[in-house]
Amino acid sequence: MISVNPSLGTVPAVAAPRDAVDRIAGQWHDVRPDVDVSPMAVIGRVSRLSRLIDRRLGENFARFGIEAWMYDVLATLRRQGEPYELTAGDLVRQSMVTTGAVTNRIDRLEQRGLVERARTDDRRKVIVRLTPAGRDLVDRVVGDHMGTERDILSPLTQRQEADLARLLRTVLVDLGDAEPADDDRDP
Repeated sequence: MISVNPSLGTVPAVAAPRDAVDRIAGQWHDVRPDVDVSPMAVIGRVSRLSRLIDRRLGENFARFGIEAWMYDVLATLRRQGEPYELTAGDLVRQSMVTTGAVTNRIDRLEQRGLVERARTDDRRKVIVRLTPAGRDLVDRVVGDHMGTERDILSPLTQRQEADLARLLRTVLVDLGDAEPADDDRDP
């Protein structure tokens, strides 16, 4: 089979392996040929990829006796630098979960001795801080976590990985996940 790509000229087509999305899109095409299912090629794959990645990362976290949400909170605090703390409100904003969910997560991490709460002069404000045990744990996990992510992306070349990151960023920003510019942030 010959394929014509205007930017590449005529090149032999290479049969790519099929995945579940190809099967699902084909089924829709068979029963509803009037519906354009081409967005499924991306959205379906991103959705399935998310679940598979979560499973793979979860397996790695389980080796350390934690869950993904635990790592998320601990890593968020660790990335802040010393003194490795945030207000509970900042944790809500950075993790994109409800206040109740963050409170529950803090409670559970506090019970394990991985974080501690500190009160400020404003009694309504709670500071959440990594304990030394929390910092040690997240520091042990982060290397393996990055290695797992690297393994997941290993089928891609560096160029493909960079292109994919750029394209996904474009969609995320368009959906409202943009970070404010440095000059737009609160002082």
